[in-house]
Amino acid sequence: MNFKSKLLALFLLAAPVFMYGQDFTYTPQNPAFGGNYLNYSWMLNSANAQNTLSDPNRSSSSSRNSIDRFTESLNNQILSQLTRNLFNNNSNIFGENGIQTGTYEFGNLLVDVLPGLDGLVITISDLSTGNQTSITVPYF
Repeated sequence: MNFKSKLLALFLLAAPVFMYGQDFTYTPQNPAFGGNYLNYSWMLNSANAQNTLSDPNRSSSSSRNSIDRFTESLNNQILSQLTRNLFNNNSNIFGENGIQTGTYEFGNLLVDVLPGLDGLVITISDLSTGNQTSITVPYF
């Protein structure tokens, strides 16, 4: 054997003594699988940015005309005013001259105001979907 082959053999035998490493540890990125909970927002935003699919049933705001948007805005303002009046402590809506019982219609919403055993019962029905919500405002 020549000198180069002996040196190579010596190097190959001695090399593992000088090499060292560490164990690999796997840490998942997704918080649903044990990853850091701070990654949730970043992963959701990244997925939403890559999503090229659109819901065919969703109506875009550009397809609505100006009258529809105005009507919706007006209905929202009326409902907001009604809500503000219901919970305003300075108003007398719960007294004798308060909100009159009856049925009020705001676009697709039907609002029924009726006296109940525990207080004033306000039932809000969405005529387009059939969903219904009932709120009881206790008597003071």
